[in-house]
Amino acid sequence: MPKKEKGLLSRKQLEQIERKTLAPYAVFAADSQGREHPEAEHPYRTCFQRDHDRIIHSTAFRRLEYKTQVFVIHEGDYYRTRLTHTLEVAQIAKTIARALRLNVDLAEAIALAHDLGHGPFGHSGEDALREIMRDHGGFDHNLQALRIVCLLEQRYPDFPGLNLTWEIRTGLNKHRVPIPDAIEKLPPPLSLEAQLVDVADEIAYDHHDLDDGITSGLLHEEDLNKIPLWREVRSQEKKRHTGMSAELLKYQIIRRLIDLQATDLIQESLRRISRSGIRQSSDLRRVPGRLIAFSSGMSNLRAPLKKFLFKELYHHYKVVRMADKAKRFVTALFEAYLNKPDQLPHTTRGRLQKEDPYRVICDYIAGMTDRYALDEYRKLFYPFERM
Repeated sequence: MPKKEKGLLSRKQLEQIERKTLAPYAVFAADSQGREHPEAEHPYRTCFQRDHDRIIHSTAFRRLEYKTQVFVIHEGDYYRTRLTHTLEVAQIAKTIARALRLNVDLAEAIALAHDLGHGPFGHSGEDALREIMRDHGGFDHNLQALRIVCLLEQRYPDFPGLNLTWEIRTGLNKHRVPIPDAIEKLPPPLSLEAQLVDVADEIAYDHHDLDDGITSGLLHEEDLNKIPLWREVRSQEKKRHTGMSAELLKYQIIRRLIDLQATDLIQESLRRISRSGIRQSSDLRRVPGRLIAFSSGMSNLRAPLKKFLFKELYHHYKVVRMADKAKRFVTALFEAYLNKPDQLPHTTRGRLQKEDPYRVICDYIAGMTDRYALDEYRKLFYPFERM
């Protein structure tokens, strides 16, 4: 046993700090329901801090750098990727968790892992995989994140996956979908920390899609000014900072929109928590619906903005073209591997002897970055491309 250094904060002391500083209905690291495969606790990291570190060191996390949201990677390197989106979600989630006196370590870890299951080419890639897998167990990026952290990541000699705590795993299953294959069936996520990550995700993607849409030229300010929430915040920012460039004004508006919505979320969630009468995290089992939510007023203000993004960005003809092209890439790759499995890498091909070929190929393609998928497509279908 190593000698305890003077002044070192031990795990036990960190857990005691949580007891003293967090709200009684927060999830405490010391009360974790543990890991699927038993492990000794770390001397100076709580279980959720340890999960955080396992996630950011995983292969799936690193690949998020070259997986995109709305704009495919070759459209430009200034648009959001899954990695930058994930970091933005984690930042918003930590702010909200800290204000509500919830477990920041748990919220951050769930946020960092929430998009690990996304495949290449954003939602269009997921749509293609879902269609292909319709009669073969389906595809859902939340469940794929669970497959990754429970089965597919191979980093430890004693168990598959990352062996994350029960609280992280339930937090990833936000759609309460039955878990397939060898992953244990997990109940719906109940923690307030998991709930707030879900809303932080929504805040982040709404506003970075706005930012990227304006930067790309697909969204125009004269159209945005028809939306009451945007128009009001824009007017306030122009009065507060006169003479700003259009670029700076855009950043200030988006910054202010995020702040307004996060503040409303914190205040409304506190009201709901107070009315619910919960005294500890386990009490959430008897509470219908979610306690982390916007006020009705903010929800009404957000609705036109979300409708605008759906119509003007996600269904813009250039985005539809990108999405359709991406679906063709994914479908062609899947069919090529299925018809001739010998084209798969050795480690992936080895799984075919024991597992459904559709699931094996799905796991392989879902793990691809945009860049790798495009490279594979060229190698398989361009006659003069080097192998």
